[in-house]
Formats: sequence, C-alpha cells, structure tokens
Amino acid sequence: MQRSDIDKMVDLLRQLFSIEADFNVDPDKQRRGLELLQESEAAEIFVVRSARQEVVAMATLQLVVSTAEGGLVAWMEDVVVDADHRGQGVGEFLLSHINRWVESRGIKRVQLVADRDNRSAIEFYKTQGWQEINLNVLRHQ
Repeated sequence: MQRSDIDKMVDLLRQLFSIEADFNVDPDKQRRGLELLQESEAAEIFVVRSARQEVVAMATLQLVVSTAEGGLVAWMEDVVVDADHRGQGVGEFLLSHINRWVESRGIKRVQLVADRDNRSAIEFYKTQGWQEINLNVLRHQ
C-alpha cells in the first residue's frame, strides 16, 4: 500500500460509512485513521488493485492479544469493495489473501464487526466461511 492510495481509500470508506448507521463520513478523520494504521506495527492495510493499478477494495487488520486464545488475534475492519467492482470476485480475492496472511503468521482468530442491517455483506461473509457468534459489540464514548 502506498501513501498515494489514501485518497481512494478515503473514498472507499465514504462508500462504506454512508450505509452504516453507527459511523459518520468524515474524510479528515478517515484519512487520519488510515495514516495511524500505516504507522502502526500492529496493523495492516490490505488493498486490491485493478489492472490500471487503482485501489478497488480494502480491508484493515489490527492485532491484539487474546487471553481466550493465548495468542494474537486480529480485528478486521473497513472491508469494502468499490461499487463499480462488486460482484466480480474482488471481495473473495481480498478475504482469501487476508486468510493466507493470517495463517502464515500463526494468528489464532480473526473477528469482524458488520452492520447488522447490511444483510448482503453478512451473507457474503458466510459464503466465505465466517460464522455469526454469540457475542455482542458494545461501544462507550
């Protein structure tokens, strides 16, 4: 991932956050978040490029230690495929690449938060081997 890709990733996050009730589109915040992820040794940003080398999909991973697993686990966020590239296998390619990356590093588990109203995304994740679990996500601000 290159610094010059941030503008396109901010646009992808705009597409994602515009359909999620819990998040607001704020390009400055999204840009800063991406910059912080780039600087973090405990985070990775994954992108998929088109034949013209444009970023058409992205996801972020952040590593944390799990006492339940006794090792590193990853939180995956910001999974989004550009609207013009959906339905072409891009999301499947992205998740497959992330799965290989995670397995090669011995990461015990990957978890992801998805907007419960985004049924198409949830169904897509299920086709990729993801399972809904009994935990809820709570937030305090």
